[in-house]
Amino acid sequence: MTATTHWLATASAQAVLERGGNAFDAACAAGFVLHVVEPHLNGPGGDMTAVFVTSAEPGVPVVLMGQGPAPMAATRERYLAEGLELVPGAGALAAAVPGGFDAWLLLLRDHGTWELSAVLEFAIGYARNGYPVLGRVSTTIESVAELFAEHWPTSAQTWMPGGRIPQEGELIRNEAYASVMDRLIAAGESAGSNRESRIDGARQEWAEGFVAKAAVEFLAKAHRHSSGTDHAGVMDREDFANFRAVYDDAATLEFRGHTIAKTGPWGQGPVLLQTLAILAGFDDEHLDPSTALGAHTIMEAEKLAYADRDAYYGDANVDMSFLLSEEYAAQRRALIGERASTEFRPGNVPGVKPFFPPLRTEYMPPALVGISEGTFAGVGEPTVRPSGETQGDTCHIDVVDQWGNMISATPSGGWLQSSPTIPELGFCLGTRLQMTWLEEGAASSLEPGQRPRTTLTPTLILKDGQAVTALGSPGGDQQDQWQLLYLLRTLVGGYTPQQAVDAPALHTTSIAGSFWPRTWTPGGAVVEDRLGTVVIDELERRGHVVTRAGDWALGRLSSVGREPATGMLTASANPRGAQGYAAGR
Repeated sequence: MTATTHWLATASAQAVLERGGNAFDAACAAGFVLHVVEPHLNGPGGDMTAVFVTSAEPGVPVVLMGQGPAPMAATRERYLAEGLELVPGAGALAAAVPGGFDAWLLLLRDHGTWELSAVLEFAIGYARNGYPVLGRVSTTIESVAELFAEHWPTSAQTWMPGGRIPQEGELIRNEAYASVMDRLIAAGESAGSNRESRIDGARQEWAEGFVAKAAVEFLAKAHRHSSGTDHAGVMDREDFANFRAVYDDAATLEFRGHTIAKTGPWGQGPVLLQTLAILAGFDDEHLDPSTALGAHTIMEAEKLAYADRDAYYGDANVDMSFLLSEEYAAQRRALIGERASTEFRPGNVPGVKPFFPPLRTEYMPPALVGISEGTFAGVGEPTVRPSGETQGDTCHIDVVDQWGNMISATPSGGWLQSSPTIPELGFCLGTRLQMTWLEEGAASSLEPGQRPRTTLTPTLILKDGQAVTALGSPGGDQQDQWQLLYLLRTLVGGYTPQQAVDAPALHTTSIAGSFWPRTWTPGGAVVEDRLGTVVIDELERRGHVVTRAGDWALGRLSSVGREPATGMLTASANPRGAQGYAAGR
């Protein structure tokens, strides 16, 4: 079974499974296809995290860490000296070292069975021969067309050939990126005599060869950033060469007889676990997102967990045993009242001073005063704005095979509106450093060589020592909020996976935003209208500042599942946007 955010990625993964590949071969093929067919949501220059189990160790969740660090020259002092108050949301100064491409290759080498050339065949075909462009890709290009034309000419050449925005359904190609994949395959084939060494050869060429050279040389030239000012990148070839994706232990929590596995606190993942720990002390009546009581309780618990995220999480030593303890969860639970909180309320961790981020309800850098907001309509992660407007999201992949291998992966970053396209490569670098602070004192402050605290947060669910569900969603700060709804509806409410995906969604914006310009909405709540007038009115009576987003607007959840006793496989995909697909046989 496969579920992804684009039907061509799902079809590619299923083709691999049909031809004898395993879940990891299939996930890699889908991931590389998403780089091509969802270029407004991810790209080769971005990042990726995943959590998976193998058939050999079905009860041991493993995290695949494809989040690159800040370049060694990316210091707070350097950015402040350039007149910046925030790390920009677009431009090379926002780029962490690309980590996603290497992570896919590491997964394929260690747990896949196919050759790299076979896995890349699908992506190369779409990049070289063309694919029907999504309407949302066209809309994204249109939103940044002025920026491309005036400041990023290489992006205009790639995405607006002939000066024209491609129309929905039109075939578009990316020969430059197809050639990159060809060259990486060739480098691997000349580097080793077996499958593993050939994949390592491609990894080395990516990190130390022509990809790093082209990216560093091109972005060393000053170009326009979302700050409205021009800056050169600070990444060098040594930054590329020093990064390799790695495996990490999963953070876990027991909830209603299931083990929930997430990334560590270098990412956002444990915020879901903290929220579940808080909610575990309530009865079922408080855990139904379709009621006013449930929606209120859930969003209030999320505010507390996200406050801890911003106060304590980062690429540092974070005491998750304390943050996930029953005693601490009880303290946090006691703060939930009848009214919506409009405060930033992190808890107290012994021996650690909490970081209080700047809480801006709105922000306009001095350089952009008087400039149309639409000039940088594509900055940050293209997700749901606090207004409820849907800008898109990132990408997601879930795969399970007949042997019990299962993976949930969330690739993101390097979208076409991140920074100028590197013409030799056909893609740009990502913008993950915008998640770091230029203020001192945070575990997520900008530090050379440290990872930004990513929002990429796939989920794996285990029961009785075996993986039963892989799920995830695009959506930045909302990823764990929408996944929480799925967990509560399936593990508590008795929903089927597809019913949980289809059910009305909601999230709070009363949190410090991770993406430029990093604003928050005190008491903010964004809901789908299908939640119902009675529920929405009650939320407003309780003090929530509600924005109605439309009937089918929030989240792009997908999942796959396996029933260990019977071997039955399931999958669900999101109807929102008519783009995600689940398939299986």
